[in-house]
Amino acid sequence: MIDDYEINSATLAIVPIDAETSMVYENDEEYIVNKTVHKIIDENCRFFGSSYQGRCEGTKQMTGIKSKFPIILEESRNMIFFPTTSNRSIENSWIALNHIKDYKNNFFGSTVIFQNNKKIDIPISYYSFENQYYRASLLKAKLYERKNAKNR
Repeated sequence: MIDDYEINSATLAIVPIDAETSMVYENDEEYIVNKTVHKIIDENCRFFGSSYQGRCEGTKQMTGIKSKFPIILEESRNMIFFPTTSNRSIENSWIALNHIKDYKNNFFGSTVIFQNNKKIDIPISYYSFENQYYRASLLKAKLYERKNAKNR
């Protein structure tokens, strides 16, 4: 178990284990972190130059999304994460958009299949997961649009 975790380009998902600890999935590693999912996300937002609230406000301004905000955690590496439920829920997980290969419905909720073929089950309906995936994709498209407008 570790006490701190820096989200990086290998981070696939951050999933709660219980009210105090989280499992972080990377391409080739898994870590148990002695913090809540929200605490890990908030600390990493601050590490990358903003607060979690600031990232949410940015998403809201760019997309018009009003709840369950996907966030741009780190812009230069296009690190976009989205929540599976309300951030106030202890069941909330955060998923890295750019690592998703596919997602499927299962009896438990949804199975997320990452580019490296690692799979994790998330307790969220397929349709809710798909909605969050599309919202994060909208944020990615808006970011891409904004970056291209700057380079003209």
